[in-house]
Amino acid sequence: MTGTELPLLAMAVPAVGAILIGVFGRWPNIRELITVLTSVTLLGVVLQILPLALADDFWSTTWTAEPLVLLEMLPGIPLTLKIEPLGMIYALIASSLWILNSLYSVGYMRGNKEKHQTRFYMCFALAIASVMGIAFSGNIFTLFVFYEALSVSTYPLVAHKGTPEAVRSARVYLGILVGTSVGLLLPAIIATYYFTGNLDFQPGGVFQEALANERIVGPAIGVLFFMYMYGIGKAALMPMHKWLPAAMVAPTPVSALLHAVAVVKAGVFSVVKVIIYIFGTTSLVSTGQGEWLIYVAGATIVIASCIALFQDNLKRRLAYSTVSQLSYITIAASLLSPLGYMAAAIHIAAHAFGKITLFFAAGSIYTAAHKTNISQLDGIGRKMPWTMGAFAIGSLSMIGVPPTAGFISKWYLLSGAWETGYTFVIVVVLLSTLLNAGYFLPIVWRAFFRAPPEETHHASMSHADGNFGDPHDHGHGHKDHGHDDHGDHGEAPLPIVFALTCTAAGTVLLFFFPDIALGLAEQIYRGLPLP
Repeated sequence: MTGTELPLLAMAVPAVGAILIGVFGRWPNIRELITVLTSVTLLGVVLQILPLALADDFWSTTWTAEPLVLLEMLPGIPLTLKIEPLGMIYALIASSLWILNSLYSVGYMRGNKEKHQTRFYMCFALAIASVMGIAFSGNIFTLFVFYEALSVSTYPLVAHKGTPEAVRSARVYLGILVGTSVGLLLPAIIATYYFTGNLDFQPGGVFQEALANERIVGPAIGVLFFMYMYGIGKAALMPMHKWLPAAMVAPTPVSALLHAVAVVKAGVFSVVKVIIYIFGTTSLVSTGQGEWLIYVAGATIVIASCIALFQDNLKRRLAYSTVSQLSYITIAASLLSPLGYMAAAIHIAAHAFGKITLFFAAGSIYTAAHKTNISQLDGIGRKMPWTMGAFAIGSLSMIGVPPTAGFISKWYLLSGAWETGYTFVIVVVLLSTLLNAGYFLPIVWRAFFRAPPEETHHASMSHADGNFGDPHDHGHGHKDHGHDDHGDHGEAPLPIVFALTCTAAGTVLLFFFPDIALGLAEQIYRGLPLP
């Protein structure tokens, strides 16, 4: 199979996997084996594409080759697939983390006796197929089609529990995402074709000739840029962010999919792709129409961080953290500089590994201890050291502390802001780093350095014999906020602990071995005509 056809295979693998999961759904062991094998196969396909994207002659060989045409939906507007370095980062993240998410899902769905598991695994595979379509889109219309497919395929996952709250939240989720894309993104794509006659992704963007011939003027570029940025609702720019906390009613593997593997990454990936390959650095700089995004993204970073400070529900705090972290990627791309583009690309990877670790840990806590609020986590690190140790590593990456991947992306972001003279961005990054520490470190401190509630309750009675607070010792167990004492069971099932340990390790390994991420990030701007 040629390099041109490999992206199609990357899409086909999870799509076929979804069909097989449906066929063998009545046999749980076979269904879950198919899920894991499909995810491993997908990573193998993506790894075959990687050398092509990293090659020194990529822009003169692979990029110049004709894209693979899937079909021509409208005259002159085909659905095409094409390899590109930024898309390669997205595909690599999604395919590698899908393996761990699949293992985690087996432990979580069984441990919590979730219903409709076959539908869950099918929709998950279809979502990953959509991700591959987004990652390897050859033009903005193709990206839009698979962007919508991702929204539709993840709707049943958000509504999975079937409760009125879950269904209501899923409607908010789908309503905002489809509303923004159909109401803003699609008209922007149509207008782009009207002004330029071209929807292909290309270095330097598609507007330069139209600007030179005055078929479009600066203010119109500004309107279109606004429509694109807010039409991509998955990027969660305020105030189009409310779908993200609403989706927290979903099972934790879905939250991990939303926040690390697929949905939000589709948003920020699309934002960066549009800035680089549709508008282009030169067009945005010459018209001066993109600068507002820096301030909107900066406000989103700080406001979302402040909201996160006051969330007691662990998943909601992580959700607002995601809103904040996504705008790091947006603000980095808005700098319109090589270092900014590198920061955006690397933070897509750094945030993916760090945030999936945090959500995996939240699901582990729920599965083993049935606790959902931060105020219930006193001393839980003593019973779940692997889970909370991984949570600590993920937290440090979100803050940007070495040796975690988050440090590298923040370093490039600060360097890019310094290079371009945006003091505002430097202030935002430093302030948000303090806020990140303010809402993550207390969780870690509470988990490891506070006594569990039952120890506090029984300390005077049990200290003498060295038995710290087993609630069964004296016949009067302590119940925490209406929950039972599942916390005494220790860690969650092995697949859960294994998956979160691997993602935490990946967060650290990305710091010490960033060559692939840096190589792809550098490859992005090698082909760009920068001003």
